[in-house]
Amino acid sequence: MNRIKTAFLLTCLTLLLIAMGNAFGGRSGMLIAFLLAGGMNFFSYWYSDRIVLKMYKAREVSAEEHPAFYGMIQRLAKQAGLPLPKIYIIPSDAPNAFATGRNPQHAAIAATEGIIRILNPAELEAVMAHELAHVQNRDTLISTIAATFAGAISLLGNMLQWTAIFGGGNSEDEDGGGSLLGGLAMAFIAPIAALLIQMAVSRSREYLADASGAGICGNPQALAAALRKLHQASQVQPMPEATPATAHMFIVNPLTGTALRKMFSTHPPVAERIARLEMMASS
Repeated sequence: MNRIKTAFLLTCLTLLLIAMGNAFGGRSGMLIAFLLAGGMNFFSYWYSDRIVLKMYKAREVSAEEHPAFYGMIQRLAKQAGLPLPKIYIIPSDAPNAFATGRNPQHAAIAATEGIIRILNPAELEAVMAHELAHVQNRDTLISTIAATFAGAISLLGNMLQWTAIFGGGNSEDEDGGGSLLGGLAMAFIAPIAALLIQMAVSRSREYLADASGAGICGNPQALAAALRKLHQASQVQPMPEATPATAHMFIVNPLTGTALRKMFSTHPPVAERIARLEMMASS
């Protein structure tokens, strides 16, 4: 069901981008939108993992440096039928972790020093299984595509707003575009809709990674316990270096703030995730 939902949401993002392109410049605008999305996706596909790892000052570690942690991921990757990803440590006390990479052959898993310190071995293993599940389900690529489409739609929305302010006042463009009023409405509404769709994609993939990760490690209760600890810790120790653009990558939201920010969270409610895992454990 989560896979079907993701496909539907990505289709919605694609149609929204086409509509934005049409509002911007008719058929020519649609072509510009496709080229923009294609260029951004190409860049994200090849370079987004390196950028985000560098952003968080992640350092690749070897089996000699962290034998227990390295061996844990090595064992889990074998159980999941995946190649061993590159393993990184983030120099942060805030407990969190994420996976990145364009495919299982070019994947990386990063964990903060804080998460390694506060979780017991079973809980840490469950979290790493969750991150490997993201790799297994190609979530890193799907999330990148969703974020790129949302970014392209937001960019077109800004362009439409500036065009309305400084551009012509024709009600119709010569290439079949919509009215100025319709374009303005699209400029404000479409980026919000794209953000909501992107968050829905992210939440859907988190539920799927929880279920797949629990299957990899064979311990849903350990993942539920880890989520409980991480959620509580994130409320008192968020990651100051975290950004809204990368928040969706982490196992729990690294940002804290207002009720409005929580409403627009890229993560499903932790209580609901825990309830689903506990239901798995009891079945």
